[in-house]
Amino acid sequence: MKINAIDIKPGNVLEHAGRLWIVLKRELIQPGKGGAFAQVEMRDLKTGTKTNERFRTQETVERVRLDEKEMQFLYFEGDMATFMDNETYEQVTVPREMIGESADFLRDGMICTVQLHEGTPLSVELPQTVVMELVEADPVVKGQTASSSYKPGKLENGRRIMVPPHLEAGTRIVVNTSDGTYVERAKD
Repeated sequence: MKINAIDIKPGNVLEHAGRLWIVLKRELIQPGKGGAFAQVEMRDLKTGTKTNERFRTQETVERVRLDEKEMQFLYFEGDMATFMDNETYEQVTVPREMIGESADFLRDGMICTVQLHEGTPLSVELPQTVVMELVEADPVVKGQTASSSYKPGKLENGRRIMVPPHLEAGTRIVVNTSDGTYVERAKD
């Protein structure tokens, strides 16, 4: 599908120079002299290399349509994660680096959104938050006010995060999967 460069948005997948690119940032620039253009930062979906391209605002680019499927995470085998389509029971494997740091939060049976292009997985999106158990929490330092600071803690997956001082080991908490931050205490 052809779109004007002015309509490019972050998250769009473009076909450019014979490769697929995901748009990371787009900035419209109107110089004092000459026509306006879109400065687009993109990442190659296969190799992961980044590039910056300039497109005139009226120039057309090829936007690729992606299929989004809800898939269930099954297991890790080495650095490869396996997901299953719950409708067709078809399985796909993706490298851990495609998922990024949020791969630490994958759990058996978790439903994720997998974006595919002609049957090839391009990206995996986890649910916004996940409930995990805090297995280690440093003791509270006397005189430390509750509102001012957080203390280090360790989750059941081994990931270290900062948590409020009132939490103790064994507490179940909600964690943001995109950046690994504490959200709130889990409602049991």
